[in-house]
Amino acid sequence: MSDVRVHPRARRVRQEREPPLTVHHLNQLLLVCSLVLLVAVAAVRISSRSGLPSLLVYLGIGVLMGQDGIGDIHFNNAELTQVIGYAALVVILAEGGLGTKWNEIRPALPAATALALGGVAVSVGVTAAGAHYLVGLEWRQALIIGAVVSSTDAAAVFSVLRRIPLPARVTGTMEAESGFNDAPVVILVVAFSTAGPVEHWYVLIGEILLELAIGAAIGIAVGFLGSWGLRHVALPASGLYPIAVMAIAVMAYAAGAIAHGSGFLAVYLAAMVMGNAKLPHWPATRGFADGLGWIAQIGMFVLLGLLVTPHELGDDVVPALVIGLVLTMVARPLGVVACLTPFRVPWQEQVLMSWAGLRGAVPIILATIPMVQGVEASRRIFNIVFVLVVVYTLVQGPTLPWLARKLRLGQGAEAADLGVESAPLERLRGHLLSVAIPEGSKMHGVEVHELRLPSGAAVTLVVRDGASFVPLPTTVLRRGDELLVVATDPVRDAAERRLRAVGRGGKLAGWLRTDGGAGGDGRDARGMR
Repeated sequence: MSDVRVHPRARRVRQEREPPLTVHHLNQLLLVCSLVLLVAVAAVRISSRSGLPSLLVYLGIGVLMGQDGIGDIHFNNAELTQVIGYAALVVILAEGGLGTKWNEIRPALPAATALALGGVAVSVGVTAAGAHYLVGLEWRQALIIGAVVSSTDAAAVFSVLRRIPLPARVTGTMEAESGFNDAPVVILVVAFSTAGPVEHWYVLIGEILLELAIGAAIGIAVGFLGSWGLRHVALPASGLYPIAVMAIAVMAYAAGAIAHGSGFLAVYLAAMVMGNAKLPHWPATRGFADGLGWIAQIGMFVLLGLLVTPHELGDDVVPALVIGLVLTMVARPLGVVACLTPFRVPWQEQVLMSWAGLRGAVPIILATIPMVQGVEASRRIFNIVFVLVVVYTLVQGPTLPWLARKLRLGQGAEAADLGVESAPLERLRGHLLSVAIPEGSKMHGVEVHELRLPSGAAVTLVVRDGASFVPLPTTVLRRGDELLVVATDPVRDAAERRLRAVGRGGKLAGWLRTDGGAGGDGRDARGMR
């Protein structure tokens, strides 16, 4: 990943001016941060009821705390904002990768890759042309804005799309695109923001492809090695597994960036590999990653809200609306049609994906790059991007469910998947599976013997309404039950595949081919996370 450097003398001057952090300052900082987190957590309920992406609430908190708000905090450190924003984005991409299901994203991978590359190219060109000819920006500034706003935001996409019951191909394509397109956009923004003439287009394309290849190779390798290690090493405490998973994901980013590859792509792919590897204590890991993701989002958006100066935005509202209109109504649809038509994606899905190109913190973070590099009118670029993101997120986010219904997408959501947690029993050479039956699972009403688990696996305990009992073969399972299943090492994967197949297809899963076409004990069933 390309670095943004600050002159050493400027850094020394800043260090001389900043007072040292004392314990008293730390106490005040902890008090403010804890209050902000509590307000942000409470605000999530408001955003979920209204359908607004939570990022707008967090940005609003930052603006209220800023110099034009009630907090009167003067903050203008673009370099610190960029560094914290990069770190937060790493955590958000890791959380998104851990929650991405491979069986959903695999069919959409070619289309998502096309959108992340070709769609970005179309969006940059069309949006830059609109910014130059309609708003009057110089070509360099127009290209920077075009590149900055061409990246769909992972946090916005993950938080909005996962609440809407859409076809797996749509969510898979959008989530993969948001995880992939950060890398080429960052390269373009850094190239356009660097002093001197911009490199030839074919040099940029070669650099983008090389960084993507390096990042993908490192991410996949780290993900597989990390998964193998976590599955074969029994850690002494379950709380260590989530820490190890996140550390491996962050290591993938660092290794990819140091190797001059795409660290963002590396962390997303590494997390996705681990998220589909059936790691021990998986629900605890997902909960831990989800919590870190929320903290990263809150901190990043509040900081971006602090960086903006509202009274300076007045002159940039109209240019932001014009550029956003070009991006939303022309550039994004053209990119989607050009990239997805060869894959024969239905027009309804193309319309939805054109409207669902959500922007969020990523464009605002990328808008700090020209500020750090000292590009002329960089503050105006930041203000335009900020207004564009706020206004169009306010419009696009709440209208997505309505548009999905009008396009007749998202009808008939799939049965809820089981929550399965695995704890290794090292001395017994086996595993203890904790299986939670959620609402909507077709395992409801199935008798224990109808599970047809492979030989070497058995349901040993059922927890129902706070009471536990040893089940009989004729015990009928109900939604809300939690099962404890003991499985030997050789049949552990087959047992989980069979449980998930019954959860989706009921007692006839083997004949209905919901377990990948396997009958009987489901040994040949296709794995589902």
